[in-house]
Amino acid sequence: MKSILRKSSLVIIAASLMMSCSAIQNANNEQKGTAIGAASGAAIGGVIGNNVGDGNSVLGAIIGAAVGGAVGNRIGNKMDRQAEEIKAAVPGAEVTRVGEGINVTFDENSGVKFGFDSDQIQSEGQETLQKMAEVFKEYDDTNILVEGHTDSSGADSYNMSLSKKRANSVVDYLVAQGVDRSRFTVKWYGETQPKYDNATAEGRSKNRRVELGIVASQEMINEAKNQ
Repeated sequence: MKSILRKSSLVIIAASLMMSCSAIQNANNEQKGTAIGAASGAAIGGVIGNNVGDGNSVLGAIIGAAVGGAVGNRIGNKMDRQAEEIKAAVPGAEVTRVGEGINVTFDENSGVKFGFDSDQIQSEGQETLQKMAEVFKEYDDTNILVEGHTDSSGADSYNMSLSKKRANSVVDYLVAQGVDRSRFTVKWYGETQPKYDNATAEGRSKNRRVELGIVASQEMINEAKNQ
């Protein structure tokens, strides 16, 4: 049922954005960004809040942190640039601009890799995180949510513990590369938030993932307000 609700959420979000964009078709770029933030923010936030488990997800956190209006548009412009730098630095990562933030997903095939039944980041994953750390240090006025997830293999309690250890391993490694620990929030969900079908090997591989949510810090918000 949860997966069905999530799919319905995406449809409603897309419809909300289309209606918002249609209504401001003749506006200039600044007006478009401001109007989209104001018109669609509440609708999108409501949909996500009702369908991702009390906002307990990267997507929910990003939407929940949205400011909206002209300030949100300025934040979004800066996030556009950061998202492009992440894509360039880490081609294997799944980088998605959402509202005023960025969602980055790493599974076993796209960046951050762990050994079987281990929370130790393998060498390929270390290289990926080194590149991410350079971007985070350049854009030091953002906050970062790190979430750990597993597939459905094994006991629920064990998967919950493993997802916590893996998320913390990512944070510890980024901090060791010079990223301020105070910028991070860590959450873990074990097998409770699959994105793909755990009945297939490919789906399980993709569900063994770490997700990052990048949102504006209060410093960035204040700067955008003063522009």
